[in-house]
Amino acid sequence: MTEFVSLDIDDAVATIRIDRPPMNVLSSAVQGEIRDAAREIARRSDVGAVVVYGGPKVFAAGADVKEMLDWSLPDALRRTQELQDAFTAVARIPQPTIAAVTGFALGGGCELALTCDFRVAGDNAKLGQPEILLGIIPGAGGTQRLPRLVGTARAKEIIMSGRFVGAEEALAIGLVDRVVAPDEVYDEALAWARGLAKGPALALRAAKAAIDRGMEVDLDAGLEIERVHFAALFGTADQQVGMGTFVEKGPGQAEFIGS
Repeated sequence: MTEFVSLDIDDAVATIRIDRPPMNVLSSAVQGEIRDAAREIARRSDVGAVVVYGGPKVFAAGADVKEMLDWSLPDALRRTQELQDAFTAVARIPQPTIAAVTGFALGGGCELALTCDFRVAGDNAKLGQPEILLGIIPGAGGTQRLPRLVGTARAKEIIMSGRFVGAEEALAIGLVDRVVAPDEVYDEALAWARGLAKGPALALRAAKAAIDRGMEVDLDAGLEIERVHFAALFGTADQQVGMGTFVEKGPGQAEFIGS
């Protein structure tokens, strides 16, 4: 049994739900439970897509500053590695992932949202990396994932100012992908995830892996990664279903079986 993070699976969609009222502060215990949930999902073939959700009021307000207050340098090195490991586990979930963001997603909360492939935000959402206001910098991927998403100069401005980014600005700069009413956030993310879960599971995983790995290497190496993933899919049943259905019935008619 977990104390703060639940994992629910329904109709091929997994929901990782953070529940540590009132602000879903990401203590070391919460981090460990997030890591374990992500690793469990990665092992499962019955999950086609994932939603990461903090509940109807707040996504996550960041790491536990009270825990961090008396860290020594060795403590900071060790504990930050644990935090990065937890978030890297989410980033490495092979299935498509969607963060459902209501209210605050600040510091570690924003970094957790950044580990997902997509982000749906409520129009009341506030995202940001305010660590600079504490005399530190983001330590769970903010300085790396944010510039890859919104560009270097914009990421520097957000991180160096520590300001909050509202939902509409976040949409305009690509920090989030959809904005809806707060009470529609989870349903929107769930519907998106269910649509993805109906797709060819191995091809979706291959697309995610090729893009993520390709962003870490030069273009020639990225093209080789793409070529290998592309070719490997010709050993799957879904490739036969997809191409066969296209020839017989036209595009968009395939019912994939996930293998």
